[in-house]
Amino acid sequence: MTFSLVARRAETRMLCVAIFSFSPAVAARCAFARAAVGAVASQNITDPTLGPKTLNHMAQGLSAPEAVSAAVADAAHVQYRQLLAVDAMGRTSIHSGSNVFGNWNEAQGVDVVSGGNLLDNDGVSKAIVAGFETAQGHLGDRLIAAMRAGLAAGGESGPVHLAGLLLVDKVSWLVAKMRCEWAQVRPIETIATAWDIYKPQLDDYVRHALGPSQAPSYGVPGDR
Repeated sequence: MTFSLVARRAETRMLCVAIFSFSPAVAARCAFARAAVGAVASQNITDPTLGPKTLNHMAQGLSAPEAVSAAVADAAHVQYRQLLAVDAMGRTSIHSGSNVFGNWNEAQGVDVVSGGNLLDNDGVSKAIVAGFETAQGHLGDRLIAAMRAGLAAGGESGPVHLAGLLLVDKVSWLVAKMRCEWAQVRPIETIATAWDIYKPQLDDYVRHALGPSQAPSYGVPGDR
């Protein structure tokens, strides 16, 4: 009931996660990223501890494949889990256990890995990776293009009601975190609308944090 991708933009080393599901609060439980370290999605009867564990392993110097192997090596019930990771160098890995639900599949490309469960067909993850690799522009734009490609290829077997997107860059906090917690149809478009509004302001909000006196004003009511 979930499909996702984790990816890196090589030129900037910005890292990201996008995730879609029928399951409530999916982004809160399944999507993780850390600047200059990596990005992780943990899904299918989710064990949320696997995300931070995998990031910690990468922070200690392990590659994404090594970190995923280490995270599942001492975890319980790994046969039910899917775990996707990309590290700061663009190396990717995915673990899909033998008891992952329904029609599950996975695909890896340059700086990107995608996987899902209870999918409509065997081509969904490949379509997501291809959509990411061919898209242009900001990493957030490429995420949205990739997930639209996955939906166009069939998406989940059932309806998709929730979506989440997060980005990390050179600072220690998430520079973007977009979530649609419920939409009857196409939550990707709710995320896309929010992203289009926020994208031209993203760098300014980083400047807000680092140097408030240099930050631009957006004419917010009450701002003198």
